Order: sequence, then C-alpha cells, then structure tokens
Amino acid sequence: MYALIMAGGVGARFWPRSRLKTPKHLLSIVNERTMLENTVLRMDDLVSREDCYIVTNREQKESILDNIKDFKEENIIAEPYGRNTAAAIGYGAVKLMIKDPEAVMVVLPADHFIKDMQMFGDVIKNAVGYCEKEPDALVTIGIEPTHPETGYGYIQIGSEIEKGVYDVRSFAEKPNLETALRFLESREFYWNSGMFIWKASTILKNIQEFLPDLYENLMELKAAMIGKEPESVIEKIYSEIRSISIDYGVMERAENVKVLLGNFGWSDVGSWFEIYRLKEKDDKQNVVDCDKFISIDTEGCLISSENDQKLITCIGLKGIAVIDTSDSLLITPLSRSQDVKDLVEKIKLNKHNNVL
Repeated sequence: MYALIMAGGVGARFWPRSRLKTPKHLLSIVNERTMLENTVLRMDDLVSREDCYIVTNREQKESILDNIKDFKEENIIAEPYGRNTAAAIGYGAVKLMIKDPEAVMVVLPADHFIKDMQMFGDVIKNAVGYCEKEPDALVTIGIEPTHPETGYGYIQIGSEIEKGVYDVRSFAEKPNLETALRFLESREFYWNSGMFIWKASTILKNIQEFLPDLYENLMELKAAMIGKEPESVIEKIYSEIRSISIDYGVMERAENVKVLLGNFGWSDVGSWFEIYRLKEKDDKQNVVDCDKFISIDTEGCLISSENDQKLITCIGLKGIAVIDTSDSLLITPLSRSQDVKDLVEKIKLNKHNNVL
C-alpha cells in the first residue's frame, strides 16, 4: 500500500486566510497542526513514511518541507504547473509504478478532517484488500450525508456486490438545495469524498482509455524520470498537459467503479461554514477564534482574527462570519460561504493581487 496526498490547491473559499503562499492545507484550522500534517499523521498507522508521497506544485514544495520536518524530499512530487487532479494522480501513479509495478495507491486530499481514525483506517484497509482481490476495480469512498450539503459532489450507490462494497450508479455534481434535499431523502446518494483506492497500473490503464493524450504525456514523463532527464524536460512535457479532473475525465466514464461507505466523521473543510460547524461554540452558539471579543445580541456567528491586539465587536449579528487578517476583512452570511471562491475571482479581476 502506498499513499499519495494531493496538496497543490489554494482553497479559495478560505480567503482571506488561505493565500497562494499559505494555502488551506498549510493552515492550522481544526487544531494546532496544519491540515497537511494531520493527513500525513493519519496515514502513519497504515503506511510507512517511505511509502507516503505528496504531490504539490513547485511554489509550495519548500513550505511543505518546512511543515513536515521528517518528510523525505524525494517523496515530494512537485508539478511545474497545476493541471488538475487527473495529471497529479497520473504523475504519482507513474512514479509508484517505477518503484513497484504492483503498487496499490490510496489517493487523499491534504485538507480533510477525519474524526474517527480507527474507522477511517478500517475502511481504507478494506478498500485496499478489495483492490488486491479485484485488480481492475476503481474504488472511491462515499460519506453518509448528515445534512443537505450543496458544496459537495454526490455518488449514487447501486447494488451491494459484497459486504460493504457497492456498485456506483451515477455521480452528481454539486446540487442546489432542493436537489440536495431529494438526495438526502432518497438514501441512495452519498457525499463524494474525493478519496480513491486502486492499483497504479489500473488507473493508468483507464487514463489510457479515456484520456489518451494525457496518457502519452505520462509515458513521456515516465521515460524522463527513468532517464533522469533535467527538470526542464519535465517542465516542457507538463506544459502540454491539459487540465481535467480525475472525476470528470475517468471516474464518471469508467465501468468498474465501486464505492465503500464511510461514517468516520468526515469533512472536506471546504468553507467557513464548515469551520463553524466543526468548532466548539459558546452559549450563544458563536465560534470565537480571537483574543478580544465583545458582542450584544450576536448569535450563531464565526468570529476570527489573526490580530491578538485588536478588539472585535458586534451588535445584532446572526449567522455571520467575520474573518479578519492583517490586510483584508471578510464579512459574509455563513449560508453564503461557498460564494467566497467567486469573490476571490472578483478580487483578481480588480487586480488586488497583493491580497491573494
């Protein structure tokens, strides 16, 4: 078993805390460790550090080495350009195939929260065992929904083919609230966790079938790695790769896709609302993440400030997030925290790149 941790994104919905140089997975959000640290430590009970890899971009490589002090530099796969998850996973699969042609890889985003580590480990072991028994399978983890979430993709399960393993009937994109409520009531739809388990050779075979242009690029990368070509060669190959997600490019088109169900207290910590949902609340149902806070008639809010000298005050707020940093201030209804990503795009259009 090998782990491939994807740590290349920014986490735009976490602006203004998440920035290009301090992306979400390098922030301490749910506890004193960064999200990436938590992910690496979570896998320590399942794989050795020798068999754990992180795929990221060149800009974040040094920050990751600083964050995970005992992580081997050669186990960090640094993409010269961001080309979405299909390229990142394919690149990792090629590297693992060079090391071990029979490698089974567990693909994990770096920024998830898992509450029940024991149950998580059991589900991963079961998924790996299934892939060893059924080497052509592409396995993903579906999470039992607890509420009608509009920020997640969904997986519709089919028949149970063996204990705990289901066929996948369909994938669904992030729904509106009405559709999410229907999904919840149907009891057939589970949150798409973005975690995958498969043989490295199997995902490459599927990439060859469904994304033949990417497969050609990956074989060029493989030859460059085996031949120990300079980084400039890998950079040139990568510049020709088109950006596409593994979900859209492969998973939604492949036939032998299976899902194991997880109920281990999962969140992708994808918005400020998720932080509010996860963190401890005071008697007014506020999450207060700052040193100085005084309020009147303020309930169900998330208050966060990096400045321990600044007094944050609120009157009459309900269901609002107030996120204060040294150079930016975000105020939004928690119900609209998914829209922060759109706000970041607007900031880019207005050329305020200094706060990104």
